[in-house]
Amino acid sequence: MESCVENVRAVRISKEEKKVFRKQIKASHTLLRHEGIVTASQPTKSLVVANGGLGNGVSREELSAVLKEIGEVETLVMPPYKPYAFVTYRLEESAQKAHIHLNGHKLQFGENNVTLYLSYVHSVPCEEEVAVPLPEGLVLVEDFVSPQEEVLLLAAIDWSSSNDEVTAQKALKHRRVKHYGFEFCYDNNNVDKNKPLPAGLPEECLSVLENCVRDGHIVTIPDQLTVNQYESGQGIPPHVDTHSAFEDTILSLSLGAKTVMEFRHPDGRLVPIVLPERSLLVMKGESRYLWTHGITPRKFDMVPTCDLQSFAHMTPEHGTNSNLTLSKRGTRTSFTFRKIRHEPCRCAFPSACDSQGGCSAPSPSPPCPPSLPCCRADAAQLEEEYVHQVYNSIASHFSSTRHSPWPRVCHFLSSLLPGSVLADVGCGNGKYLGVNPEVIAMGCDRSGALVQICAERGFQAFVSDALSIPLRTASCDACISIAVIHHFSTQERRLAAVGELVRLLKPGGRALIYVWAFEQEYNKQKSKYLKDQNKKQTENNSPSYVTPADDYKTVDNIQDVSKVPNGKLSVHTNRTAFNTQDLLVPWHLKGEEGKKKDSQKEKSKNILVNSSSASSLSSKSRLNCNPFSSLGHETDMTSGSFLNTSQATHSPDDAEQTSSSTQKSKITAPIFHRYYHVFQQGELEKLCLQITGVKVQSSYHDQGNWCVILEKV
Repeated sequence: MESCVENVRAVRISKEEKKVFRKQIKASHTLLRHEGIVTASQPTKSLVVANGGLGNGVSREELSAVLKEIGEVETLVMPPYKPYAFVTYRLEESAQKAHIHLNGHKLQFGENNVTLYLSYVHSVPCEEEVAVPLPEGLVLVEDFVSPQEEVLLLAAIDWSSSNDEVTAQKALKHRRVKHYGFEFCYDNNNVDKNKPLPAGLPEECLSVLENCVRDGHIVTIPDQLTVNQYESGQGIPPHVDTHSAFEDTILSLSLGAKTVMEFRHPDGRLVPIVLPERSLLVMKGESRYLWTHGITPRKFDMVPTCDLQSFAHMTPEHGTNSNLTLSKRGTRTSFTFRKIRHEPCRCAFPSACDSQGGCSAPSPSPPCPPSLPCCRADAAQLEEEYVHQVYNSIASHFSSTRHSPWPRVCHFLSSLLPGSVLADVGCGNGKYLGVNPEVIAMGCDRSGALVQICAERGFQAFVSDALSIPLRTASCDACISIAVIHHFSTQERRLAAVGELVRLLKPGGRALIYVWAFEQEYNKQKSKYLKDQNKKQTENNSPSYVTPADDYKTVDNIQDVSKVPNGKLSVHTNRTAFNTQDLLVPWHLKGEEGKKKDSQKEKSKNILVNSSSASSLSSKSRLNCNPFSSLGHETDMTSGSFLNTSQATHSPDDAEQTSSSTQKSKITAPIFHRYYHVFQQGELEKLCLQITGVKVQSSYHDQGNWCVILEKV
């Protein structure tokens, strides 16, 4: 009897070992296919640790502690945003021991856990660290105030009042704020210089400002103070302090906790800087007037394991600094001191200066509206100026309005088999890349700024033109193109974009395409885009609606509305019906209050998210917005909050901007114009059927968009 029991135990252990082995092999295949990491069949001193990366919320300290229990570790490399790490032991025997004992090991950190899968590698990628200079005029002074001064300054701010008119206290979406001296108004991003607040700056700040004068950071004492308090997971969108409101030098004192602030140049350069507790940040010249600065809302930051200030000279998003770990955010309070400007700004950056008519000045319509292109060069130029450049400029605001995945797109993604390879062409901020955690999803977008947002959320994305995607032919099981093809300005280029999607598909693969519809009223139902229009607008002022036929194949009845007046593209009035197919659609870049309204339904995006068992990950029953996908299809890290599809909005690629908030933003906010070709009923299907070797599986109208599902045959 005892012999039988022992045999049963042996079989049970054998099954568990086989299960771990299968998942370890699957993880190594995923690393090769998705990351180009080649594993070795024979033991070496180095291993790749799948699911043991910063991208899974695993810190260097937590992983290192487990690895060091096996033997002496020479190096531990944790690439930024990646769900894996590399370890090299001093002895090969230690690596073999780790391979045996840590494969299938559950690593617990806090309330979460991941399962580690280890494979041998011949070499560990080691990129040379590239020094990135600080923005010109930016200075970081560590330990500018003492711990005792920090306590006094924090105690001087009374947050107990929820509606304090003396200090203009407000509760914004991602922080709460108090103003002293003058109130900064977020509806027009300026101050009323004729209405000082009753209370001046707190007396506790005087010694700090005198030290700033003594050290040469400022010449005169500031007369305006904004105090922001950020809880863990909160932040502030990228912005430039209004030129006409404040003088040159801006001081920011960080109290209570450290954080990472990101500076971005208009040309796309990004410099993340660790702001230690009790440090002073001084912004002058170019860093104050030209570079945006902001704090991404998240609960953990990637920071160097030592020498915090060195992080200011690195670009971890490019994978040049692997000596990183995760730092949990605490409650941080910032004191931002500024001097009110009483004369127009005459800085050396007129393109960014509202006093000099730069990008902060509103522009209701282009000074010289472009014409429809007549050749390839004209088309490329039009799209560069009225699509590519615009999305790079509005990326942060655009992303704040793109938070709810559309249910029918999610249904398509949920129907994909586990292990399917998905390409999201024109992925934007990546809101669809995490919907189905059981597929291998990668995105591409023409906007480097939007791709950067994807990377910050832990998604795999790269910059690419939709007409030439650097992926192998027949490498994808599915592709999606949501609100992209309507930005191509000629029939030839729209056809090429569809052809590129088909090229990526394997035989039997499917593609889902959404484009903006000319018919914003379908089956006597107005789209959400029209329902949100200003109610004051009368029906007589709107063009008549086109009532589409029921059968999408009836393409001979397409109206000729492609002609534009005088050959020039007109500017569309938001939330109204279309009267031409080729047009420019305005985007009103909003200030802080506008972004707050746009983002009311957005869920917090945090680096660390709650864990869940693999058995609860059915994407068919709920949507997963996990920004970090584990390897081996045992997704250990999943989002603790799921999107409510009943709240998902169906506004097309145009902004989810209401007329009322747009009117507010027109005071100082810049207006950008994006080119669109809106599709008539049957036009998208007719376009797709020009591609050899495809068939249209289905076609439908979804809240102001024409949609098709193609199959490669």
